[in-house]
Order: sequence, then C-alpha cells, then structure tokens
Amino acid sequence: MKILATLFLALSLPGTRFRPPLLPPVDRPVAHHARKGGVWYMAESGHAVFCYGPVLLLKQADGGFQHVATLCRGDRTMVPLKD
Repeated sequence: MKILATLFLALSLPGTRFRPPLLPPVDRPVAHHARKGGVWYMAESGHAVFCYGPVLLLKQADGGFQHVATLCRGDRTMVPLKD
C-alpha cells in the first residue's frame, strides 16, 4: 500500500511527468522550384541578371518609358534594364 501511495504522489507532483527525450534540431534543405527557361539581361546598374518573366515597358513620371525585366533570380521582382 505504501508503494502505491508513493507512486501516486510522485506522479501527481508537477514536473514528474514522463516526457519523450528531446530530439536535436534537423537542418532541412530548402526546396527550390526548378524553373525552365530564362534569359540573361544587362541591368541598368551594369550587372548581369537572370530573369524568368517577360520584359515590360513601364511609363515613367517624366513621361518617358523604362524597360524592366520581371521575376529575376534572387528576391528581385523587377530590374530596370540598360537600353
């Protein structure tokens, strides 16, 4: 009876719950979606950029037009192009 009472008391105290062992963090590789096609363009800054989307002609505030490449590699969605 003493053993049963001790077991019940031990299980009812906080922090005595049975927990599974902690697993070490696992590095999962980031999945990159493969895109087919794409073209290299010369950016206005002088760097080459690889873009998947179409080239658009955007109207500027001064009334002119600017060619921009869309959906470029990296985090840039629009890159002004050198004419």
